[in-house]
Amino acid sequence: MIHSRMLPGPFAALTQQSREVQPTWAALPVRQRLRPVRALRHLLAAESQSLCEAVANDLGKPVEETLGGELLPLAAACRFLEREAHRILQPRRISRRHLPLWLWPQSDRVYRRPRGLVGILGTWNYPLLLNGVQIVQALTAGNSVLWKPSEVAPASARILFDLVERAGYPSGLVHLLPASRAAGPELAEADLDHVVFTGSSSTGRALAERLGRRLVTSTLELSGCDAMFVLDDADLNLAVPAAWFGATVNRGQTCLASRRILVHRRLYPDFTTALQSLVADAQPMRLALETQVKQAENLIRDALAGGARLLQTPGHTNGSGDPRVIPATVVLDARPEMAICQQASFAPLMAVLPFDTLEEALHMDAQCPYALGASVFTANPAGGLHLAGHLRAGMVTINDVVLPTAHPATPFGGRGESGWGVTQGAEGLLEMTVPQLVSVRGGQLRLHYDTAVGKRPLSVAGFRGLLEWSHGATLRQRLNGLWQLLRAAKSKG
Repeated sequence: MIHSRMLPGPFAALTQQSREVQPTWAALPVRQRLRPVRALRHLLAAESQSLCEAVANDLGKPVEETLGGELLPLAAACRFLEREAHRILQPRRISRRHLPLWLWPQSDRVYRRPRGLVGILGTWNYPLLLNGVQIVQALTAGNSVLWKPSEVAPASARILFDLVERAGYPSGLVHLLPASRAAGPELAEADLDHVVFTGSSSTGRALAERLGRRLVTSTLELSGCDAMFVLDDADLNLAVPAAWFGATVNRGQTCLASRRILVHRRLYPDFTTALQSLVADAQPMRLALETQVKQAENLIRDALAGGARLLQTPGHTNGSGDPRVIPATVVLDARPEMAICQQASFAPLMAVLPFDTLEEALHMDAQCPYALGASVFTANPAGGLHLAGHLRAGMVTINDVVLPTAHPATPFGGRGESGWGVTQGAEGLLEMTVPQLVSVRGGQLRLHYDTAVGKRPLSVAGFRGLLEWSHGATLRQRLNGLWQLLRAAKSKG
């Protein structure tokens, strides 16, 4: 693929090098582009200790969380590409069954072409999984990559990039940019063909505006404020620990965290009572950023001022003096218009809301501008599936939270304030490409050329006959149309 544009801008030398290398990479067969993917998967297993240590140094994340929440799903995503990318990216032949009569003889194929140079503005909360999937999918699709990792997780980025290089990708195909705040806005102004961003909705909105002025496409994963529906037939032995896990996994620093727990009023007393023991046994949690604690505290104060109440326990206070430590907090009797139900947060925090009817619950959910994920707990999976059809969320899980969305063959993305586009599965791989139609016309007949030399390709009667023959409601109309078409063709001859 030839790219004729060469604009000055940030990281100009790197973008030029990437553009010089990318066409050769894109020209390779997909199976050949998958060799480094397999090598990277093996390296993830071989270097797991170093990767876990890097994440622990950056974020304080326990080893088991990095192994289970990042390395296993990232390796699975690589294996998915190894098995399926060739099929997903292969040209698609358009069946001639759909070919209009007036286009015969013609054959059409849709090819998936790489976008070119993809900029990835990475996140820190899952620095291996989220960045790794996006990088590997972009490269598998035939693109080159400029990756700007988060300044919060520089050690994780460095070792992941080292493994990508060791996996065997061509020199200059992938570049690691500085893990600094300044590098993000600079990358947004670079000569890119597509940008993938994972972060806040406010930053994503500003980024989309900047890219839109240059007609640069984007994939935006902008966090969420996920709802969990506990229907009147739900098993509380399953729903209560699910809500707790969904709110506290990765210490609440998860875009898919369960923030709004909508519980049928019949189950509300038992649900909150069961939660109390979990809150009482929980230790305060240390977050990556002090600003996250402050935002969570503001949301809690706002909810209490509006009439909500805390699920108090003896161990609820922090007591450590560390400004980045916060206790896991449950706000009861919240209302959908409260900020805690309207804003994305990155802390172990959940709001519990009672509802009487499913219609009321849907109305409450619709007031939240985010639409990333949702979960439904019910003894009737068919009813949960029906409810999912009424939700805007990009991902809905039934009788589980968070974990099912790590399936490597499924798309990951949201709507509304949660952004647009997807970054996982077949849909995520195709997102790193653009469709190109290639149409081949056979034979010598080109009646439409007649208009260029002052001739009519077909009379009005002939066009009307063609229309009736192709689309008439009855056999009589279609035969009449064929007769008109033959008369017009004979007259032209």
